[in-house]
Amino acid sequence: MRVSIPGLDIIYDIMDAAELVRSTRNRLGLSQRRLALRAGSTQAAISRIECGIVSPTFATLRELMIAMGEEPVLSARRLPTDWDPVHMQSTLARDPGDRLVLALSWNRMAARVASAGRRAREHD
Repeated sequence: MRVSIPGLDIIYDIMDAAELVRSTRNRLGLSQRRLALRAGSTQAAISRIECGIVSPTFATLRELMIAMGEEPVLSARRLPTDWDPVHMQSTLARDPGDRLVLALSWNRMAARVASAGRRAREHD
């Protein structure tokens, strides 16, 4: 079960740019105005970023972090997945026609489940 925490992406559990700038600035005891002066920006621009009104480019985020004496690190990692690699291999081993038949059967089943859900909600 995932818990939603403001400022964190609910899918990847990572801090968004707004929270990174705000939390770093607060941890260092800087005002928005002071950060803006250091970064050659305006207090209003910093506020828009921290409020999530504007999503900064990585270059802008890097400039703000450097102005606070920190360097952001960009990396990648494989996402957790519910796919079983053995199942995926067996699916990919099928010829395209078999995969299409399988996909269509799953699609029909999903439509039946959705329809049953609508009917159940109508009866409540």
